[in-house]
Amino acid sequence: MAAELHVELVAADRQVWSGEATLVVARTTSGDIGVMPGHQPLLGVLESGPVTIRTSDGGTVVAAVHGGFVSFADNKLSLLAEIAELSDEIDVQRTERELERAKAEGDAAAERRADVRLRAATAR
Repeated sequence: MAAELHVELVAADRQVWSGEATLVVARTTSGDIGVMPGHQPLLGVLESGPVTIRTSDGGTVVAAVHGGFVSFADNKLSLLAEIAELSDEIDVQRTERELERAKAEGDAAAERRADVRLRAATAR
């Protein structure tokens, strides 16, 4: 069994992150999944939520992901997201204001997006 897997996190407009990892945790329509090297092949639908990548060098990459697909085969994990941003790209104060505005306006979708972004940003 390989000790690492290759991960590609791609959004509709750019490649967000690519590299080697020992574990990736993501939220799918079936629940949270963890993928490690040698995992059985899978194909799933991503839900909005933080994606956590444990890199081969011992680091952690966290991204806010909103929709898309996940697939794993031949020790390659692809996360194809509608929208994805790394935690260090997220402006926490701006996102907190967006969350408050969404709550005040009763916009459940915007509230969910802001909540996911905040969870990813604070998981750094």
